[in-house]
Amino acid sequence: MSEHLKEVSDSSFEQDVLGSAKPVLVDFWAEWCAPCRMLAPTVAAVAEHYGDTASVVKLNVDDNPSTAQRYGIKGIPTLILFRDGKEVERVVGATSKESIMKMIEKYATAKAS
Repeated sequence: MSEHLKEVSDSSFEQDVLGSAKPVLVDFWAEWCAPCRMLAPTVAAVAEHYGDTASVVKLNVDDNPSTAQRYGIKGIPTLILFRDGKEVERVVGATSKESIMKMIEKYATAKAS
């Protein structure tokens, strides 16, 4: 895994995602999910690109069911962008690098209100 991409868990989610000062993109995924594996290099590239302005993390839904349940994850991959501890955008299913970057751009460049 890239230095800009880290795993979070049920126990670290509050601190790493909700408590972050910058926007955080969470990739909800599982080992057995082919679209998740297909999306992984894209998520890693996005993490590399936004290293300083946004965080990108992965949460394995099989290992961390309570966070997945809390956010109503029904299908994976699901990408949720959090800002100031709140969900601001959600994409279900594999998507393009461009659409992920557009989503992050809206919040990474905007000043906190």
